[in-house]
Amino acid sequence: MPDLPTQPVESLQHFKGIGFPSDVRYRQLLVTGPPGAGKSTLIMRLGGWSEEGYLDLGQKHWWRSEILSVRPREIHLGMPFLGLENAVSVFDAEFLDCDPLPPVDFSRLVLPPRKRSFLSVDWYRRYTFEFLLPPPEVVFERRADRAQQSTHPVDAQLSLDICTAQLEVFRRVAEHLHQKGFTVYLREGMDLCPRRFLDPPSQP
Repeated sequence: MPDLPTQPVESLQHFKGIGFPSDVRYRQLLVTGPPGAGKSTLIMRLGGWSEEGYLDLGQKHWWRSEILSVRPREIHLGMPFLGLENAVSVFDAEFLDCDPLPPVDFSRLVLPPRKRSFLSVDWYRRYTFEFLLPPPEVVFERRADRAQQSTHPVDAQLSLDICTAQLEVFRRVAEHLHQKGFTVYLREGMDLCPRRFLDPPSQP
C-alpha cells in the first residue's frame, strides 16, 4: 500500500523551542511512535507528563481513558493485529514472535462517536496525535546503542527489519486516524518540521 502523501506544515508556533502547527493547542498533544522514535525526549523537552501511558485502540471508550486527561503525554498504542486475539503493542512478544509480522486489523479498531449536538464532546478535536517516525536506520542505531546498556527491555529483540515493520505499523495507524477525522501530524525528528497529510480527512 503506497503512503498517503504529506507536506511540511507552513504555519508554525513554538512550544519550548519546538515547532508545531499553529492550529494545535499545547494541551491537545499526544505523542506516539515505535520504540526508539524519541518520544520520551520530546515529552521531556516539552515539559509534558513524565509517565508513559498505554492506550488500547481496540477497546471501547479508549478516548475516555484517564491517561488522556493529562497532556502533553507519551502514549504507547495497543493495536488489534490480524491473527491475534487481543490488542498488543509492537514491542510485545505476541507480535514479535509472529512470522511474518502481522498487519493491523483496522476492522477491530474502535472509533469514538461523532459530535451530534452542541453539548456532546467532539472527541476528534480534543486530541492531536503527533507521530514520531524517524527513518528506520536512525531508530535501529539508537536502539542498538541503548541495547548495549540494557536500559530498555523492548530492545531485546532487535533488527533493522523489526524497526522497519514497527514504523510501518505506526504509519498505517496515523493514516487511518487521519482518514477517520482525527488531527494527525508526522515528524521524523524533534527538531524537524512537522508534516501533515495532503488529502482532507473525513468530516466528523
